[in-house]
Amino acid sequence: MGMIHTASPLARRGLTLALAGAGTALFWLLDLPLPFLFGPMAFCLAGALAHLPLKGFGQISVAARTILGVAVGASITPEVVGQLPRMALSVALVPVFIGLIALVGVPFFRKLWHFDGPTAYYAAMPGGLQDMVIFGTEAGGDPRALSLIHATRVLIIVTLAPFILGHFYGAALTNPIGAPVTDLPLHEVAIMVLAAWIGWKGGERVGLFGASILGPMIVTAALSLADVIHSRPPAEAILAAQFFIGCGIGVHFLGVTWRELTRVVAAGVAYVLVLAVLAAGFTALVTALGLGDPVPAFLAFAPGGQAEMTVLAIVTGADLGFVITHHLTRIVLVIVGAPLIAGLMARRPAG
Repeated sequence: MGMIHTASPLARRGLTLALAGAGTALFWLLDLPLPFLFGPMAFCLAGALAHLPLKGFGQISVAARTILGVAVGASITPEVVGQLPRMALSVALVPVFIGLIALVGVPFFRKLWHFDGPTAYYAAMPGGLQDMVIFGTEAGGDPRALSLIHATRVLIIVTLAPFILGHFYGAALTNPIGAPVTDLPLHEVAIMVLAAWIGWKGGERVGLFGASILGPMIVTAALSLADVIHSRPPAEAILAAQFFIGCGIGVHFLGVTWRELTRVVAAGVAYVLVLAVLAAGFTALVTALGLGDPVPAFLAFAPGGQAEMTVLAIVTGADLGFVITHHLTRIVLVIVGAPLIAGLMARRPAG
């Protein structure tokens, strides 16, 4: 543990980059799925659990997420907007989904794993990792436990989702993620870079949650609807986004102790099984009612991270508009509702 603190930030990031690069190369050579996502994730996770002096890439990783925001925004065309009314019924199921998660998840963490009230509530909520840690800490929860539980949720769902998609839904992870940069008009690439930057920083300035993804998405969607851009970001950019997302998931487990592995991480693993059952039920319901196709329905209700589910939607060729609409609804409801519910919990008498 000592060398984690003594190594310089530059040296730690250099080691992380080398480890992630080695993981990418190995996964590529073995022809494993999504080598630019799973290679860095697996190797950085192993390094973090081995207590190697790793360090995330800070604002570079945040900037990488803007690429996914641009990719989603570029997919929002007039045709997609015309399909929004047909999503209304399946989107209406999202509050029910969140309500069931709260009813099952809070007692799960409170009674079975003996976490305190605020930690149990924010651990159960399928919101963004950073948002749930911040809100949970302000409510008096344990930030380290919340961070590890949500990182475990994202890690397992991102790992299992491709297997489920391939073996149960017959989806191939081979959809072209984008054209090479040399095949795209240079002026459109420049416009997408500007849209990413303006959306990200403008979103942060006005306090937009998830500004690094939603800001670029909003700006690019406007440009797409105005017939200014006609393609997604280049394949190289989307691969770079996968790389830094994979690193971030793995590095999040840096410094985890054996006690945390056997209690906090174990609780996170067990909870993913609960979420999987609920998500599978809603996927089946949406499909049976004819409200959506199986693959986009699965990705829409899979309680993973927004960025990670966007990557999977791109590589499976799923309806990005359908997937992102449901995830945005879930995240908005969780972020808006979580502080309100936590306030009610705080006013309840102890016990």
